[in-house]
Amino acid sequence: MTVTVDESFAGRVYPPTGTTLVTADTVRAFARAVRAAHPSHHDPGAARDAGHADVVAPPTFAVTLAQAAEQQFVADPAAGIDFSRVVHGEEQFTHHRPIVAGDEVAAELHVDRVRVVRGNAMVTTRVELTLADGTPLTTVVSMLVVRAPEPTTEALA
Repeated sequence: MTVTVDESFAGRVYPPTGTTLVTADTVRAFARAVRAAHPSHHDPGAARDAGHADVVAPPTFAVTLAQAAEQQFVADPAAGIDFSRVVHGEEQFTHHRPIVAGDEVAAELHVDRVRVVRGNAMVTTRVELTLADGTPLTTVVSMLVVRAPEPTTEALA
């Protein structure tokens, strides 16, 4: 069996659907969740001492914003993705500047590649995170694997 992901989606761009305000509480909660103990993730004074306007997000915080943008593609019925079959293959971050509380972030999703390998779809996405004014923050490249459905009893007969 093969997946039904539409390979023609390679090259498609989903523009930002708005912006997300990064709050100090969100940064702190993420830092606690990933056990990022540096004071600049929790204490505004420590962040200012390090040259930031407010608490600074751990580097992997960008994934929360990128995955929200990827939902546009995953939830697009024309793409043919069964989310229950999706596993995360890999993630790569290129940081242009730290994300800090108070940033108003826009996310533009690029579907860079869709290819079917042994019945599974390998989808490479790229999310460009910028400030609302277009200042680059982080580029997040992800590889999603959409696993082929299990053969049905009828298919095996």
